[in-house]
Amino acid sequence: MTLPVGRSDVATSEAAMPPQSGFVLDVQGVSKRFPGVQALSDVSLQVRPGSVHALVGENGAGKSTLMKILIGWHRRDRGEIALKGQPVDFHEPKQALNAGISIIQQELSAIGDMSIAENLFLGREPRRAGAFIDYPGMNALAKRAMAELELELDPWRKMKSLSVAQMQLVEIAKAISHEADIIIMDEPTSALGDREIEHLMASIRKLKARGTGIIYISHKLEEVFEIADEVTVLRDGHHIASMPTGETDRDGLIRLMIGREAKGFPKTNTPTTRPLLEVEQLTREGEFRDVSFTLHEGEILGVFGLMGAGKSELLNALFSVTRATSGSVTFRGKRLRARYPSQAMRNNMALITEDRKATGLILPMSVRDNMAISTLGRHTRFGFVSALGVGRVVSSMSQDLDVRMASPRQLVKFLSGGNQQKVVLGRWLLTKPSLLMLDEPTRGIDIGAKAEIYRFMSEFVDQGKGIVLASSELPEVLGMSDRILVMKAGRMAGILTREQASEEAVMQLAV
Repeated sequence: MTLPVGRSDVATSEAAMPPQSGFVLDVQGVSKRFPGVQALSDVSLQVRPGSVHALVGENGAGKSTLMKILIGWHRRDRGEIALKGQPVDFHEPKQALNAGISIIQQELSAIGDMSIAENLFLGREPRRAGAFIDYPGMNALAKRAMAELELELDPWRKMKSLSVAQMQLVEIAKAISHEADIIIMDEPTSALGDREIEHLMASIRKLKARGTGIIYISHKLEEVFEIADEVTVLRDGHHIASMPTGETDRDGLIRLMIGREAKGFPKTNTPTTRPLLEVEQLTREGEFRDVSFTLHEGEILGVFGLMGAGKSELLNALFSVTRATSGSVTFRGKRLRARYPSQAMRNNMALITEDRKATGLILPMSVRDNMAISTLGRHTRFGFVSALGVGRVVSSMSQDLDVRMASPRQLVKFLSGGNQQKVVLGRWLLTKPSLLMLDEPTRGIDIGAKAEIYRFMSEFVDQGKGIVLASSELPEVLGMSDRILVMKAGRMAGILTREQASEEAVMQLAV
């Protein structure tokens, strides 16, 4: 695919120069320190043209910092970077993009009130007579860019109307459309279902065939072994190892990443036969229809489906973020008629949404304020909040969940993804829920943080409480669920017991 509105003429002429070192990107001895934190220490990375180089490590290992240095978002303290054999030192992302480095950010950067086409070609809009934006031409280019991922959407549709998965695919199409020499993919599949991942993998293989070098960052190690030629491991800001992926395996990679053996899914308890949540023929027109199930005390009910199946929409209706158009919900034997999330909270229900930054956190606020915001009323007398009381409960919850931070006053936006997710989880646990609904709870977080959240889930249901787990990660659903409700195109395709469930059985229902 050739898009006529890509990189500058200068970048194109430079692209014709062969890499002198044999690497399209050569990073040597890069270090970066922030106040109080050594983020990177003598890190090196080499990417060959026409190859995929995976970069793995726990949250906080330094992956994102290194990528921000590569695109000019941060300045390195020491080290050298060469692109196509030439030393580079970018001061801003636009310079990196013009030189041939494109990035798919883990955190989506879409402008919601603009269309898909406008987002795809922001700052490089095709023009007529050198002045007026060629909207029909931009529309056609947007369709071609999305066709790379078999994404069929109206180019003039507003970004804010898309699901998280659809936004992610648009961001991927945008990065690919720049026709860069290096494409950085930071957790590109975190919100995607299996079918969309297959389309992305096919596009990556096409990019490799064109000679594009790809840096692939992912916590999903099965993807690393499927698509990557080489892998580099970072831990605590240090370069641990680099090797061809064929020279290691999943367990070996995990040991390098976390410095210890990883534990599997800890789900062992047996649920009771006492109903906790009973849902009958629940429907929200245009999103899902006739969903019925019973969640028992001590049970984790997994909800699985491909993109557009209605998982998130179902959880939003159960928590009264949206209103069901028909059907009934009974909780602990009491028929619920909640119309707002605050009423669902009073019924001891809690929902952790799929996008922690957009709907789970208030990024300019501290860890303490984010964690305490849902329960401030318990620490308020005569209109004044007890800072001592808030600090005590936040400190205790942070210790229970092992939130790694400088202090509770640290701004939550500076935490790693896994620790941000723990802050969201801690906020809802402070409300003392009996029913916890988790929508993609481990999206974009590392193996260590995942294990801690799985451990918490098991301990939570051990107390006779219940969890509804909606996830697009099939191993997670299989490993943590007592039963699995499979959805397809907004309808129930079936419910499988733990004994009946397998990857094949679930996928047969889902597709």
